Amino acid sequence: MTTAAGTSRVILASSSPRRRQLLRDGGIDFQAVSPPIHEPAGGQLSRLTPFQQAEALAYFKARTVAEQFPEAMVLGADTIVAAADGRVLGKPAGPQQAREMIEQLSGTRHAVITGVALLGPSRRRFIASSSSYVTMREMTGAEIQDYVDSGKWQGKAGAYAIQETGDRFIDSVEGSFTNVMGLPMDLVQQMIAAAQR
Repeated sequence: MTTAAGTSRVILASSSPRRRQLLRDGGIDFQAVSPPIHEPAGGQLSRLTPFQQAEALAYFKARTVAEQFPEAMVLGADTIVAAADGRVLGKPAGPQQAREMIEQLSGTRHAVITGVALLGPSRRRFIASSSSYVTMREMTGAEIQDYVDSGKWQGKAGAYAIQETGDRFIDSVEGSFTNVMGLPMDLVQQMIAAAQR
C-alpha cells in the first residue's frame, strides 16, 4: 500500500531499523523521523495495563513528531513484553537487566504487545494495540550468558528480537509475527486506509 497522490504522506516516528524495514516490505512510502529520546517516566505508566502503556507510549512518540509535520500522517509505535507473571518488560538498561529478563522469559509463554498511534491531519487519531504470544524454550545458563555477551539484547523490549534469535530460543508464536518484530503491519495498513478516507 503506497500513499496515493494528493493524500498525506506517512511519517514514521521511530529510529527502529526493524520498523523501517517492515514499512518498506509492506510497500508503504514513508519518511522516518526519530522522536525525542525522553519518554514518560515508568511511574506515570505503572497504573495502566500493558496494552494502555504500549498505546500511551506510541501516542507520545507520534504526538511529539506530529508537531513538526501537521499535514502528515504520523505513525508511532511502542512494543513491550508482558511476562507470564504480568510484569512489564521494556528495554533493558544494561547487561545485568538483560540477563534477568531472559531468565524470566526462558521456558515461558509471554505476551508481546505493540501499541500503534496514527495521527492524521485535522487532528484525526487512530490508536490501538496488537498482541502476540511467544513461547520461549528453556535456555541454559551458558546460552543466556552467550546471548547477553553478544549485545543483541540492546534496544529490544524484553531483551530479545525474534528476527535475530529465531528458532534458537523460540518454540512458537501465536498471532502476528510482525507485531513481535515491533510493528503489526495488518493493523498499520488498516489505520492508514481509515485515515485516507
